[in-house]
Order: sequence, then C-alpha cells, then structure tokens
Amino acid sequence: MSLQVEKLENNMARLTIEASAEELDKAIEGAYQKSKNKISIPGFRKGKAPRKMIEQMYGREVFYEDAANALIPDAYEKALEECTEEIVSSPEIEVIQIEAGKPFIFTAEVALKPPVTLGKYKGIKVDKTDADVTDEEITAEIDGEREKNARIVDVTDRAVKEGDIAVIDFEGFVDGEAFEGGKGQDYPLTIGSHAFIPGFEEALVGAQIGQETDVNVTFPEDYQAAELAGKAAVFKCTVKKLQEKVLPGLDEDFVSEVSDESDTVEEYREEIRKKLSERKTASARNAKEEAVVEAAIADAKMDIPDAMLKTQQKQMAQEFTQRLQAQGISWDQYMKITGVTAQMLLDQMKPQALKRIQSRLVLEAVAAAEKLEAAAEEVEEELKTMAEAYRMEIDKVKELLGESGLKQVKEDLAVKKAVDFLVENAKEGKASGKKASGAKAKEAGGEPAEEQEAAKE
Repeated sequence: MSLQVEKLENNMARLTIEASAEELDKAIEGAYQKSKNKISIPGFRKGKAPRKMIEQMYGREVFYEDAANALIPDAYEKALEECTEEIVSSPEIEVIQIEAGKPFIFTAEVALKPPVTLGKYKGIKVDKTDADVTDEEITAEIDGEREKNARIVDVTDRAVKEGDIAVIDFEGFVDGEAFEGGKGQDYPLTIGSHAFIPGFEEALVGAQIGQETDVNVTFPEDYQAAELAGKAAVFKCTVKKLQEKVLPGLDEDFVSEVSDESDTVEEYREEIRKKLSERKTASARNAKEEAVVEAAIADAKMDIPDAMLKTQQKQMAQEFTQRLQAQGISWDQYMKITGVTAQMLLDQMKPQALKRIQSRLVLEAVAAAEKLEAAAEEVEEELKTMAEAYRMEIDKVKELLGESGLKQVKEDLAVKKAVDFLVENAKEGKASGKKASGAKAKEAGGEPAEEQEAAKE
C-alpha cells in the first residue's frame, strides 16, 4: 500500500491510495467466491461456474465493485496510520483505477484539522452571577415537593375551578360539522395546564359535573392542522368526573416523609437552602464556563472545512437516534410523530455542531499555548472512574481503549484543564455583551452572524 497526500484549499486534502495488483486480484477472487452461488450460467449448476466463464459472459468488471468495497476500508485504515496529517472528516471516495493485473488506485478527499489563531483568552470579562438563595426560592422548592406528594381526591359537590383535573368527553364542530381528531372520551384535563388550545380550559371553569357545556374557541392562525387554523369552533363538553389535588401540610409529618436528614420544618428549610445553593453555584460555574469559552471563540480565527462540519452533524444525529432507541423509540416512529426528516434533523444540528467544533479547537489551542497536559496520575484516575462506570477491571478498559483511546482520554483531560484555566483567569464584572456564540460562524463554515471585536484590555 502506498500513499500520496495533496493539500487542497480550505483545509482539505486528497489522499491517493494504491493497493498492489496482487491485493486486487485476491479481492476479486473473494468477490467471486462470495457471489458465485447466486449466478446462473447455462450448463453449470449454481455455484459451480468457473470465474473465467462468468467474467466472459458478464464482463471482466462483474466483480470489480464488490472487490473495491472489500479493499477500500482496509487500505484506507492503513493509509490513516501512515498519514501524518490529522484528519477530521469522513472520506469522499473516488476509484481511479481498477483492472485485474494492475494496482488498485483510489482517492479519499478529507478535511484536515484547521489551525486556530487565538485572540484574547486571558482576563475575559464575565457577568457576576448571584448564587444566593432567597426565602421565596426555598418556599417555591418546598411547594414543588408538596405538589409531588399531593393526594388526588374526587370532588362531587361543586363546579370546575382552576387547578382541577376534569375527566371529560368532548366533540368539536366547525360550521356545524364535526371535524377529524376533534373527539375524545374520558380525557383527563388539568385546568390551567394549557394543554388544549387557548380559551378551552378557561371556558370549563364553572362547568357542573354531568352537564353538557358549549366551549367556544378560535384555533390559532399558526395551528398545525392548516384546515382548522384561524377558524371558530364549538366543543360540546361533558365533565364526567372531577378531581383535585390536596397538598400535604407543611409539618413534621411531611418532613419525615420527604427527608432523611431533617426532623423539623426549620431543619428542612435549611436542608433545601443548602441544596439550592449547591445547585445555583454549579449553574453559575457552568454559565461562567460557557461565557468564557464563547468569548474565546469570538476572538479566535479558524477556517472550518464544510466536510468537518457535516461529519460532526452526522455524528450528533447518530447520537440523537441512539438516545431515541434507548427510550424505545425507533427513528421511523419519531419521524411519523414529529414530521422531522433526516435532512431536517441534520439542519437542526448544524449550529450546535459548529459550536462543538469551535469549542474543541479553541480549547485545544489554549491547552497547547499554556502547556496544559494531563499528569499520569490524572489519567489513571480517569481510567479508574471509567472502569467503575462500566464495571470492568482497569486493565480491561486500557485494553479496549488502545493507544488511540488513551490518547483521546489525555486530550479530553487537557481540554478540561483549558476550561478551568479560562475560568480562573476570567474577570467578573459587566461582560462586553458581544454575540460570542455566533461570531466567526460565517467564515468558519456555519450560518452567517454579525462579527464583533472582542474587548481589549
């Protein structure tokens, strides 16, 4: 196998990869052996026709495609091992020469990791975030916990009011005609949840159990069913059953049910204060991290190849479909439910994919500039954490990762150090207010965005 690398514009490269004639002949023979049982030749039983006879009847090229498909992955992997450039996209393959008895030649057009010119990344100004917890926030958190522990009780002696759960039968009419999808039975509707179109739930307030009520509404202009958008409708509704939530009292009995740490209401409030403080502190840290990284991106220069962006979009779309599958939802089901196509999903992923690439490139550049590296003990600790998560021996994790995987772990740790460095060197105060997340997007291959200069010290 031989490799030639030709640098192209916009951080692209063309790899010309050559496999020997012997390798091609072996691949053609493999394609023949794999396909011969499917080919019929007069005078021969299936699977018994000689290769030369098949090639004479169907042409010498009959096995070329399968042979190329068998050769390319292995040859490309070997080329990657030999190539000194850092490739960051899937290859666009083109076969240049395929003929028995001659070397097999193909090209792979790929994106190369683009260089980054850092701008200002030390002393970035970020807004000061208040992590103090107020009494109102504590009360709201406790009320939410009471809501979770509420009892649902039947109501028989009054009309519908806000917050009730009304079990209803309904049928909708437009211009006196019932419309498709406008009918339901035994539907549990929480009044005030805004689950139905505007005005529907409000019109049920005051309705009596067992009595039919006309609910007059107008579908929104942007309603998903175009034939109903903007039209007036009448829903004939009957409240068949009424329920309400009864919240537990805020007392020691409630505290004993929801907390393992507190015995009294005051102790519980202090417990909640501590948890909220930890949550807000973590949120403030995350916001600060995002702000400094976005500011560093905004003041950096990089030319991201379109192929690199498309590869990242496809990877993120694949991650999304895997998460769906983990929830028991197939991609076909998701498309039917949402109307989202594969291309629409890729388009939706584009801004996030661009940001992910920009963040990684800038943080790697910061790590290199500041000589931030993971120490051996830090790598070992990370591997130990991975081993515990996957319930494996640490040596098994190392074996599965291999050299490339271990290198990735080290790089990931260096990137984390770069984030910490940016945060530690940031200055709290009034931020510059520039649109960091969109800056440089146009020149980086993403959606156009207004570029703004980073604040200089």
